[in-house]
Amino acid sequence: MAMTAQVKAELATIKVTKPCCRKSEVASTLRFANGLHVVSGKIVIEAELDTGAAARRLRTDIADVFGHSSDLVVVNGNGLRRGTRYVVRVVKDGDALARQTGLVDSRGRPARGLPAQVVSGGTCDCIAAWRGAFLAHGSLTEPGRSMALEVTCPGPEAALALVGAARRLGIPAKAREVRGVDRVVVRDGDAIAALLTHLGAHDSLMAWEERRMRREVRASANRLANFDDANLRRSARAAVAAGARVERALEILGEDVPEHLRIAGTLRVEHQQASLEELGQLHTPQLTKDAVAGRIRRLLATADKKAAELGIPSTEASLTSDMLDD
Repeated sequence: MAMTAQVKAELATIKVTKPCCRKSEVASTLRFANGLHVVSGKIVIEAELDTGAAARRLRTDIADVFGHSSDLVVVNGNGLRRGTRYVVRVVKDGDALARQTGLVDSRGRPARGLPAQVVSGGTCDCIAAWRGAFLAHGSLTEPGRSMALEVTCPGPEAALALVGAARRLGIPAKAREVRGVDRVVVRDGDAIAALLTHLGAHDSLMAWEERRMRREVRASANRLANFDDANLRRSARAAVAAGARVERALEILGEDVPEHLRIAGTLRVEHQQASLEELGQLHTPQLTKDAVAGRIRRLLATADKKAAELGIPSTEASLTSDMLDD
């Protein structure tokens, strides 16, 4: 998860000055960190994050934008969850912060998706919502066949709202449920790059694109190498099969084989790994590869015709299954 940590570290340092964007980011961070809790009938905000930088950013925005103080609790990893976690907690003014961020409506009912001010806001609010969601529960895998930018969501409504925000940014994202957990996933490499650009993670984007390009070059090289190996194997099998048929043809014809066909056939048998062009260079005088191929075809046709007249196996009877495999 090296890329995830790098992206979150960079996002936590981005300076946002517009109040609407800071409000949307805080609301989204709290929503996707599942920060709304009711304790003894009282609303408590308690957001659990996996990086200290994201937690400090959230505390700063809560204080500067909404005017509420918060506590930071560091939870060390245990057997089930090894990583250190950072819990931002607002107890005294939890209900006021919940109303200000849109986590609850005027009747005190929890928001099911994203807060109304984020959904009805501008493009900058969509970007801020995605930044907050990624800081809360996002991940970015290494470039490759299974590359993905993913956000774990607190419910299907929040997932659909995040997909809608991505659509407004021109990013194709999909909501899906995996083992009872709702997620929003962006899989296309260009879409991931575009989303990182929107979020402002430019350094992380450069590192991710460099790894993506390196992997694609390596994959292309491997495909070419495999293609060349396959061609070489096919060529080698074809040469061995031709040698076996020519050897059988010489046996069938015996002394009746024309001298120029016998010489071409003997060269094929003695140099089974050589190409037709190389056989032509070995011939005295030298022949073109088309001339060699023509003589070998006539040799095989003559032998097969005689085999049919005598009622004996043709030249193809000398081929094995290994020679015929593609």
